[in-house]
Amino acid sequence: MAVGSRGDVAPYTGLGVRMQEAGHQVTLATHGLFEELVRSRGLGFHPLPLDTQEQMTSRLAESGTSSPLKVTLAVNKVVADHARPMADAMLEAAKQADVVLLTPAGWIGGHVAEGLKLPSMGVYLQPMTPTREFPPATVTTRSLGGWGNRKAATMLRSMGQQPFRKVVDQLRTELGLPAMKPAEWLAQVDAARWPICYGYSPVVVPQPADWPEWNHTVGYWWPAPDPDFKPASELVDFIAAGPAPVYIGFGSMPAADREALSEVIGIALRRSGLRAVVNTGWAGLAPAADEVLTVSDVPHDWLFPQMAAVVHHAGAGTAAAGLRAGVPAVPVPFMVDQPFWAQRLKALGVAPEVIPFRRLNADRLATALKAATGDPEYRRRAADVAGRLDQEDGAAGVLRVLEQLPRN
Repeated sequence: MAVGSRGDVAPYTGLGVRMQEAGHQVTLATHGLFEELVRSRGLGFHPLPLDTQEQMTSRLAESGTSSPLKVTLAVNKVVADHARPMADAMLEAAKQADVVLLTPAGWIGGHVAEGLKLPSMGVYLQPMTPTREFPPATVTTRSLGGWGNRKAATMLRSMGQQPFRKVVDQLRTELGLPAMKPAEWLAQVDAARWPICYGYSPVVVPQPADWPEWNHTVGYWWPAPDPDFKPASELVDFIAAGPAPVYIGFGSMPAADREALSEVIGIALRRSGLRAVVNTGWAGLAPAADEVLTVSDVPHDWLFPQMAAVVHHAGAGTAAAGLRAGVPAVPVPFMVDQPFWAQRLKALGVAPEVIPFRRLNADRLATALKAATGDPEYRRRAADVAGRLDQEDGAAGVLRVLEQLPRN
């Protein structure tokens, strides 16, 4: 059960394909926007409500993007507004299942699995388990101290469920379960040693020493490749026509003022003298500059290895794709866990700096681009990380944990 934008869904296509190769039958329950993505990879599909592109774009246009907290609250409100139909759809999906795998935003499915007496586990793309080693990844990158980091993450898990409490109480009653406060339910989940597999590399985020043994940092599971993908001849010719271009794209992040953002990008490219492939994305980017090609949807695993550097919003999946490709990065985080991944890129030595979106301007972007493409040390470090990631198999780690689950 995968709730969110494309980056919250695509990695599970690869995990699903690997599970099917191991003999499992896999259905991905997610938004209708991604039905073609799921079915084209040979997986079963079950619809969940909410058009994340339409709803997030309109909600963020209302709230603005100057405050990360306001953005995060706006996104959470989008999901909360659809909690009841989401719970109903998850229940229908789970009735056909033997095991339920949940993403962080799909946590309501945990109540569904409990009510149906189905084994379940977490398959997370972001660190969610409280730890002393770093603060909650979806809120801040500033350490609160060991005790504060762990306490903040513990409180955040409960607070994040409060807007859904009425719907969850109704659902649990219908399933014959007692109503429980979020903190009480989470304590029950922890006491049951509920397994979670984290789908990122320990090279990028080493597993905290204080995490329980039923949490597993297994490594990335990569999106399944599109079997029908053929790059447009215009794109192939553009890449071959000169020095390696840079990639600029903010994926599923909408922009309140797409013209202003496009202008910033265009000016930065002119000042840096670089060629660029620009992904329009949900922001609708269309910068005016020489040696720029605008594209819509091109697989990162094909495109990124051909780039001189990648400028992106530092979503978990896009940041991972850049690391896998072994190219330098210029992270421009918007919200939620993106600042966390952006800081990890900088700490790994593959990014010259982190530019928060609210502080993005043409001069700063041009300077970062020149550094990322002009200093070979960034590419050397990126290539080293890519080589280490190539030795991992995150999907195999999930399969090992899955096979150990008790079955009814």
